[in-house]
Amino acid sequence: MGNWYTTREAVKRALGEQAPSGERDKIIDQEIEAAAREIEGITHRIFIPKTQVRNYRWPQRDGRGYVLFLDEDLISVSALTKDDDTATAIAAADYFLEPSNFGPPYDRIEIDLASTAFFSSNLTPQRAVRVTGSWGYSANTEAAGALAEADDGSETALDVTDSSLIGIGDTLLLTSEQMFVRAKSLLTTGTTLNDTLTASKADTGVTVASGAAIKDGEVITLDAERMYVESISGNDLTVIRGYDGSTLAAHTTGITVYAPRTLTVDRAVNGTTAATHADTLAILRYVAPYDVVNLCEAIAIFEYMQSRGGRTGVVGSGEGAVEITGRTIAALKDGVRKRYLRHAVGAV
Repeated sequence: MGNWYTTREAVKRALGEQAPSGERDKIIDQEIEAAAREIEGITHRIFIPKTQVRNYRWPQRDGRGYVLFLDEDLISVSALTKDDDTATAIAAADYFLEPSNFGPPYDRIEIDLASTAFFSSNLTPQRAVRVTGSWGYSANTEAAGALAEADDGSETALDVTDSSLIGIGDTLLLTSEQMFVRAKSLLTTGTTLNDTLTASKADTGVTVASGAAIKDGEVITLDAERMYVESISGNDLTVIRGYDGSTLAAHTTGITVYAPRTLTVDRAVNGTTAATHADTLAILRYVAPYDVVNLCEAIAIFEYMQSRGGRTGVVGSGEGAVEITGRTIAALKDGVRKRYLRHAVGAV
């Protein structure tokens, strides 16, 4: 599985339907995965960075003796070696990442002609130059709360402080380790219901013992009913009842309020290394360019709706039937392709 450029929660919100959990969630996940791979196929780019060692022949076929052309977007270099080994390093001060005025991403490495450094091969030109670094179109991140517990470096169930900032399908960055969020499960928020609620959609005011324990945009669970938190004022929440396909129910004062703050994660993804992490460590989530996110979401929604309609182009029946077409998707794809298509820079 690769990186996703949107989340299950974002697609379900955009669908505007209260889809139940289970098999339908799995279908949405599959459509997001397929959409992300399609975007990478039409742009020849990845939009969340990977740490890799990439090998290049030297000399390259274009014949320039001081330029190494790259077959992937480069964000940064941690090591550059030559002569088909890991010891003969070229110092960072002796080369430039280009184009310097526009990168990252970079498409070539040029030796500083004022230095004495040079690219070279040992017995054959094959895999003569090694570039270790971060590869991809960008490494943009945004804040996503913090850990609510310490991590020993091997745990795959991590508690966090704010479930609204992290979705299923996000790639997270904790210090230098990347993690892929595969699932979320309930954790107590540390507060209780200080109110009674009826089994009514209109009963949207929820008073809790401590509003500070809840975050705007979280989906809280009382008994078995899920509720989307639209706003918080002191200890008073305004919510959408019966959210995400859950069943409306009456609730009594004193029950525990839960939120999906336990993440099930794949550790050390994208070439990174697992590490220990302290309690309260800040979490970052990678964010692709907005139009890439928008396209990934649109493709996933379109394909999901097509699957529900049996690939007939029509969802529903009778007066409720709706025709869905791919014209808007085609226009979005064309825009992303024109903006992000990576062309070959030179012979490698």
